[in-house]
Amino acid sequence: MVRTLGAVQAQDYLGARWAIAQRATGLAETDVEGAIAGGAILRTHVLRPTWHFVLPEDVRWMLELTAPRIRGAMAFYYRYHELDATVFRKSHAAIERALRDGHCLTRGELSAALERASVDVSGRVIGLLMQAELDRLIISGPRRGKQFTYALFDERVPTAATRDRDDTLHDLTRRYFATRGPATVHDFAWWSGLTVADAKRGVESAASFLVRETRDGVAYWHARASRTPRSTRVAHLLPNFDEYFVGFRNRSAIAERLRGVFPDRRVDALMGHVVCIDGQIVGGWRRTLGKTAEVELRLLVPLTTPEHRLVRAAVERFGRFLQLPLRVLLAVSRTPR
Repeated sequence: MVRTLGAVQAQDYLGARWAIAQRATGLAETDVEGAIAGGAILRTHVLRPTWHFVLPEDVRWMLELTAPRIRGAMAFYYRYHELDATVFRKSHAAIERALRDGHCLTRGELSAALERASVDVSGRVIGLLMQAELDRLIISGPRRGKQFTYALFDERVPTAATRDRDDTLHDLTRRYFATRGPATVHDFAWWSGLTVADAKRGVESAASFLVRETRDGVAYWHARASRTPRSTRVAHLLPNFDEYFVGFRNRSAIAERLRGVFPDRRVDALMGHVVCIDGQIVGGWRRTLGKTAEVELRLLVPLTTPEHRLVRAAVERFGRFLQLPLRVLLAVSRTPR
């Protein structure tokens, strides 16, 4: 699933694992966590810059393609914290020493290692570690309890031949439009963090693979259909930053039911965890986890009885993913948040 999507936004770790699982069949939280712990799925800053899940086979070429743009996005932060090539050489050397021979360390442990090497980490550790990610020195290691760790990049990522930039741009373009289309060039540029010029080049390179449709004067692209779309109605509990809406710059198409209830209010598709029915946002939800999973539903539009059953089925899928008993709370609200 991660290979098909190319990258899955993952700063909400549980939410991102659920985003993967509900796009597959029969996956539990332990299955996805096992794939991450074993290194079959990695987590790093690879687009925009934001945490993403990617596969080891893809992370080298994807970083080669996107890292220059991420460095540009970080430029002000680096200047403000006086981080430059000299500082990074020193910090990289300290990080490499601390992680060699298969060691995996938390951010706090790496921060301590940097301090021992006389690297000032005050307010700068995030930038130091991100640059080490972009320079393909470090990548996510297995979690230690609930703490995230870092490992050396070359110990978790297989070696691979350098790919031509146009080839990698073509690859990323195809994966994006095959899984997010119909979408615009500007949507792709937003999601990837690439320039609009690069996004246009990618679309041009994949023209034989894509179909163009125009609506209201805007060009949309999608992959040629290989099967008939399903007609069965369905509801989803989508986590915040889910690719269904974070993959687009313009998210208005999935908020039509909300606009029918709140015509004068701006509704942000990134308002948090959202409940979707047939692709349309109808409310939000919250999770509280312990020995049981408590799911609070906050529905913003009236639902029919069959739609309530669809939402209940979506909640039950989430419970099976967590392998926990469920408690469901329903709070009907007419105020977007």
